[in-house]
Amino acid sequence: MPTPQSWDIFCSVVDNYGDIGVCWRLARQLAGEYGLRVRLWVDDLAAFRRICPDIDAGRTTQNCGGVQICYWQEPFPPVEPGEVVVEAFACNLPDSYLKAMAERPRKPRWINLEYLSAEDWVGECHGLASPNPRLPLVKHFFFPGFAADTGGVLLERDLFRRRQAFQFDAGAQAAFWQELGLPAPHGEEIRISLFCYPGSRAEDLFDCWRGQAAPVTCLVPEGIAGEAIAAFFGQATPAVGGALRRGSLEVRVFPFLDQDRYDRLLWACDCNFVRGEDSFVRAQWALRPMVWQPYPQAEGTHLNKLAAFLGRYCEGLPRETAGAVSAFWGAWSRGEGMASAWPAFWARQIQLARHAESWAACLQGNGDLAAKLVQFCSNGL
Repeated sequence: MPTPQSWDIFCSVVDNYGDIGVCWRLARQLAGEYGLRVRLWVDDLAAFRRICPDIDAGRTTQNCGGVQICYWQEPFPPVEPGEVVVEAFACNLPDSYLKAMAERPRKPRWINLEYLSAEDWVGECHGLASPNPRLPLVKHFFFPGFAADTGGVLLERDLFRRRQAFQFDAGAQAAFWQELGLPAPHGEEIRISLFCYPGSRAEDLFDCWRGQAAPVTCLVPEGIAGEAIAAFFGQATPAVGGALRRGSLEVRVFPFLDQDRYDRLLWACDCNFVRGEDSFVRAQWALRPMVWQPYPQAEGTHLNKLAAFLGRYCEGLPRETAGAVSAFWGAWSRGEGMASAWPAFWARQIQLARHAESWAACLQGNGDLAAKLVQFCSNGL
């Protein structure tokens, strides 16, 4: 069956950056690598603009990166639905659009793109159908994941080539640091990117790093970890480009980066603290030691997701190393015990970098999300 050519992706921004981050990468990949006509409907263009500065938050329609960007507002305009409709992260499609889908002679492939998870049940639920109780439409659940029986994770065809070119080019790295107002790292300096949720106990990490023998430069995007910076340094977070120092630690604030430059940041740092979904996946392709913080949920549900991922990620690691990773990631997500868990984690820096390579190869072998989604929608559903 030929590949459906027109795609609508709907994104309701809840987490500010994770939802739109995933949708934007997917839309760009479908348009750029598969030549598909993609409309991306977004209900918060201001949030979108933070990761894609080319977006004009005052325009209802615009083209960017080969994708038609549409402001999702009410009342929803009358449009012909795409042959594939992707409802990202369980957002609710407009009633008028659903009705238009039902009226098409050939019904669109309707995909509910779910959240990423390493839990075992994901493979069992991936691809399941859910007939609509009111309309002649069928929705299919598409689960990203870390196993071959899931939808995989996003991976552009040229990502490895771009990463390798950057990581083997000292000049390109120096130019990137200069863009951020920093010299290239020197001597034993450790560079760490820190992207975390509000309320994270980063001040405990700062206290640990200030006493470390090697100098530590911690790079924090503007608007992130402000409470922790204030708590540790006793003053408000500096403006973009500013820095605060204590002991071996320097905390620098940099502007929110677009996705391509954020990738380069992950490739350039020695260790990356990431959160949610989009930055989490990108850190796995960076081949650097990383620390993941799942989105905090009531009753500790996020800790179950963390444990499920660690169970897969730590396969093949020596017991002591797996224990150090689990202990530190768990401490970071619980907000306690980071200082005591960090030394054992960081002592295995080289081993973790090697493991990141084998893990990335494993993920690549599972197939990437865009390719699997195109194949799924090209089959008769």
